[in-house]
Amino acid sequence: MLLSHLTPLGAAAARVPTVDSPVRISLDPLPCRRGTLDGAWWPYSRDAAAELPGLIAAVDQRLGRNTVRVGLHLNAWEHIPRRIPARGRQIKVGWFRHTHPHLITLILAGAEPVTLLVITPDTAAGPARFALALAAAGTLGLRPADIVTLARRSAVPAVRALDDDGPAGWENEGGHLADHPAAP
Repeated sequence: MLLSHLTPLGAAAARVPTVDSPVRISLDPLPCRRGTLDGAWWPYSRDAAAELPGLIAAVDQRLGRNTVRVGLHLNAWEHIPRRIPARGRQIKVGWFRHTHPHLITLILAGAEPVTLLVITPDTAAGPARFALALAAAGTLGLRPADIVTLARRSAVPAVRALDDDGPAGWENEGGHLADHPAAP
């Protein structure tokens, strides 16, 4: 929506969606377990103590349930606390070596566990957004590694399109242009 002098600011502000959290998360909109994942999370760092409170708050709010426990891979995170404070309660954090390093599981009170693909913080925005969308789309049959691979490949055509300037680009790579004679 474009703002103009004819649009009252109050009316424009009412149409702007509010962002309830800076947490970069996507969840499958259907409550049934259609795939191996329930969504994805793209944290800003590998610091579990800094990242988990926001994730827990976002999942609790969006699903209307309280997280009671979090399970994650020990070697994929730094500063893993034993417990995380969350709205008047303490969430126990379990760390394991046998889980997939790109997965995090949240155990909710009175509900099925929520398993999220963890997109590494250093992932570029394009592939990360692709992985967020794909993981929340009911990824039946796709493993976490498949989603990560597909997300990385989704950015490859865009990179190639930027780098592909046809025969003119060959000159920089040791080739020669058709109208230039080849060196003997």
